Amino acid sequence: MKLTEQLQQALITKRFSMDEFSELLIRLMDYGVLSRDESQIETLLYDRFVQLEDLVLDYLSPLHVRIQHDTRFGFVRVFPPGAKVPGLPDDDNQPFAGGLRATLSQQEIAAVLVLRAEYDKALREGQVDDQGCVLLSLEGFGIAMRNLLNRSLPEKKTERTQLFRRIRQLRLIHFISSAEESTDDAWLKIRPSITSFVSEAALQQIRQDLPASDEDGAGEGGAVESTLFNRHEEAE
Repeated sequence: MKLTEQLQQALITKRFSMDEFSELLIRLMDYGVLSRDESQIETLLYDRFVQLEDLVLDYLSPLHVRIQHDTRFGFVRVFPPGAKVPGLPDDDNQPFAGGLRATLSQQEIAAVLVLRAEYDKALREGQVDDQGCVLLSLEGFGIAMRNLLNRSLPEKKTERTQLFRRIRQLRLIHFISSAEESTDDAWLKIRPSITSFVSEAALQQIRQDLPASDEDGAGEGGAVESTLFNRHEEAE
């Protein structure tokens, strides 16, 4: 019996069609993440994943694609072979290319690192809501960028909008106000999935670049230049 025939029989017992299974896989592999509270379509697909999780894992296992499913906060993230995932054992299968890896610009990397640091700070202070999210103003985000990495958010509205659209596509944040994404009075929520997207090692490097007195603020000495990007920028 062919694999597709076995899969189709298994789907019938669960009362799903092959098209519904394909739609779930295509969305998951295309976006790399499903977050139940993002939209109606992702709510539908996430609930479908919960019912078909064993089949999805079996189907992807020959590719050594790794799936992180956080049932508490309702999200699923796909990782390429060999990726180190918090909460999952290390995989010996190293990737030969970055096909499933998110390719981020330097500005996007900086923004994600700062979001991770701000989430960790709020977590230590107990400022996390019932969904595991952390509230942060856009103005506060910009200040944190300067304090932690000595970088600024893009000044042009189009570039700033593109930056936040990319981070939203990764399901790391979502906006909770009707304000434009480029205005300082906008508010965003950092999703708990940020902890699996940015490793503790990267967060620790930010801390090492900062004096102890500046970890929670700019301090008297102002912002500190991070060394996280030095090697890459010098190579360019």
